[in-house]
Amino acid sequence: MHAWLLRERETLSRSSEVLKPMNYMLRRWADFAASSDDGRICLSNNAAERALRGIALGRSNWTFAGSLRGAHRAAIMLTMITTCRLNDVDPKACLSDVLARIADLPASGLHELLLWEWKLPHQANEPTDQQAA
Repeated sequence: MHAWLLRERETLSRSSEVLKPMNYMLRRWADFAASSDDGRICLSNNAAERALRGIALGRSNWTFAGSLRGAHRAAIMLTMITTCRLNDVDPKACLSDVLARIADLPASGLHELLLWEWKLPHQANEPTDQQAA
């Protein structure tokens, strides 16, 4: 396709309407070609758009956070909820447990409450698949 684009571009006049999109594609060819070499690279930004949809929909509600401090708190909570979701953790269960335990936990144990290491107390006592075998 790259060779075809180069070949066809040479046959077009400078005023051709198709020349601008062809040049756009050719300037970004390395990035485009990377998606065919690595299946994890998506050609669209649909996943990012979907992830931001909730923020965009709630934006008018957050206008009335009450104060700058309230807006900062809302941003922190949104970050924590999103991090829970990215780590396949139930946000409601995790945050209610973390907020209930954080005041009584010594500073040396705070790592237990990190969202990517968090487990409900009853899950922490259950054997994992490897331990059970």
